[in-house]
Amino acid sequence: MSQVFSEETHRNLLSRIPECTGRDISDWLRTVDEGPSLFNFEEKVSWLRGEHNLAYGHAKAIIHEYDLRRAARKLL
Repeated sequence: MSQVFSEETHRNLLSRIPECTGRDISDWLRTVDEGPSLFNFEEKVSWLRGEHNLAYGHAKAIIHEYDLRRAARKLL
């Protein structure tokens, strides 16, 4: 997993996603979790963009957040 944005940019993108998409971040994370088993970061981003018509930056922010939270769960 690589840092795709500065922490500030990532948080700003996440805060705008509900307004721009009409769905909360938790809904998007669940969508990724229930989606196809893709391993590559860019494949996941492309899937979100194609399947759900998201902007590239929003899709990247959702996948990055998904990866961050998944990594945090593994540490517990």
